[in-house]
Amino acid sequence: MSDLDDQARLADGSRPATPEELLARLEELEIEVRTRNHPPVFTVEEAKALRGEIAGGHTKNLMLRNKKGKMWLLVCREDLRVNLKELGQLLGAGRFSFASAERLMKYLGVIPGAVTPFAVINDHGRQVRVVLDRRILETEPLNFHPIDNSMTTSISADGLLKFLAAVSHPPELIDL
Repeated sequence: MSDLDDQARLADGSRPATPEELLARLEELEIEVRTRNHPPVFTVEEAKALRGEIAGGHTKNLMLRNKKGKMWLLVCREDLRVNLKELGQLLGAGRFSFASAERLMKYLGVIPGAVTPFAVINDHGRQVRVVLDRRILETEPLNFHPIDNSMTTSISADGLLKFLAAVSHPPELIDL
């Protein structure tokens, strides 16, 4: 992480977890993962071009907010087109918009391009609701950035669910 990243703070004033701290937490939970380094990627298209032969499911991770300022993290298949209006209705959230870079850092401790379900390790105030497209759980392994978009971590669907439960963010499963 750069010096600028060392100054980043979460909503509660603490510093975000590092990828190393996240990976140590996964090991502590006895969740098997495999992490690979690669050049930083900021979009699904960049990830497709640079990820090489990383097997398994690849996702789109969207941090959303509604007009009341409530936050959701949607994790779905990378090729899925998401209609925010329909999603907002499905979740009873009203109208959704994308969270700003400032909100990404405040609630998840990540920059744009590094949004990941692993980042809820930083949501100490439990402000972010995690929503998973149920179909991603049918793919093994699942691949996510471990808080840093220059790395990809592969994890089983069961491992992801165990992690989310351990950090008090059990997901809402929906069909998209």
